[in-house]
Amino acid sequence: MRRIIHFDIDAFFASVEQLDYPEYRGKPLIVGGKSDRGVVATCSYEARKYGVRSAMSSVVAQKLCPQGIFVDGRMNRYQEISVQIFKYIEEKFEHVERVSIDEAYIDVTDERETTYEIASQIKSDVHSMTGLTISVGISYNKFLAKLASDWKKPDGIFEIKANDIPALLLPLPIIKIHGLGKKTCERLNRIGIFTIEDLYQYPESLLGDILGESWSKEIVQRIHGIDQRPVIESHTRKSYGKETTLNEDTYDRAVILNILEDYLIKIHSGLAKRSLTTKTLTIKIKYCDFEQFTKSHSLDYHTNNYGVLSEALQIMFKNLKLDKSVRLVGLTASNLESEAYKQFNLVEENPEEFGAN
Repeated sequence: MRRIIHFDIDAFFASVEQLDYPEYRGKPLIVGGKSDRGVVATCSYEARKYGVRSAMSSVVAQKLCPQGIFVDGRMNRYQEISVQIFKYIEEKFEHVERVSIDEAYIDVTDERETTYEIASQIKSDVHSMTGLTISVGISYNKFLAKLASDWKKPDGIFEIKANDIPALLLPLPIIKIHGLGKKTCERLNRIGIFTIEDLYQYPESLLGDILGESWSKEIVQRIHGIDQRPVIESHTRKSYGKETTLNEDTYDRAVILNILEDYLIKIHSGLAKRSLTTKTLTIKIKYCDFEQFTKSHSLDYHTNNYGVLSEALQIMFKNLKLDKSVRLVGLTASNLESEAYKQFNLVEENPEEFGAN
């Protein structure tokens, strides 16, 4: 069974404004134009209490929340923070699918830690880096992970397990089904479908007349906990990395080397699958007192030859001095290049001829 995480930065644009301008904190802040033709981009949770929502007319938002503070958006600033967060996520995990500027899916099926530990670490790291909070959903498919991330907003973690289905879903309003828009839900409401339980009981053949045959089939599968969509990487990788916070701090070099070797196997597999080569390996160490350092080794040429990479790792680790007990270990391959552009290396391709071992 897959392990999928969906994360969403809480009230992203509004949270950035409250982060940068302390005078907005704790107040109903609305990001968007205040003119008659203005539209709410997003709003703080203080404004949401009054019924203000994204994509709402600014005129309606002002009526619902007369004391709301309207500010113009600063897309460059939001993009800057988004890039920072996604750089961290994409260096840490192999399978990341960006959904928008402030949310993504992560497939962590092959990670060592539990999904909850990974989610907690992501939340902690993002908050430390940016001062922002994120909400995280955990499940065995994308549909349920997305649903779970909305469950305990803001700043929450929620997991939907296989044995929670269908009981957990039945009371939910159909607007909670990702993929059903407001107008579609209104059409369904008119024929008496208000909750997922109502949708369960409605004949699929008749539902197809409203939603279309293929889409109705997909919606029915999703509310029964079935969603086979993979997490599709939506970016060009600049590095591949793995890191973990240990359950207990350790001085044991054998334990640390074992983790690094395990990570190299996974990194090599990821490179090979995508026909990528690397030229630089970097070990990351964080001590028990949170002091951190990295040690890099650059090869003379790009490669995805496991033997060459393993030898580079061994050399680096041999020269690694560990002065204190270690709490976090990481390994990253960077300076990536498509194998199609890899320069032919005679020593690597013909080791016997050149006396290489």
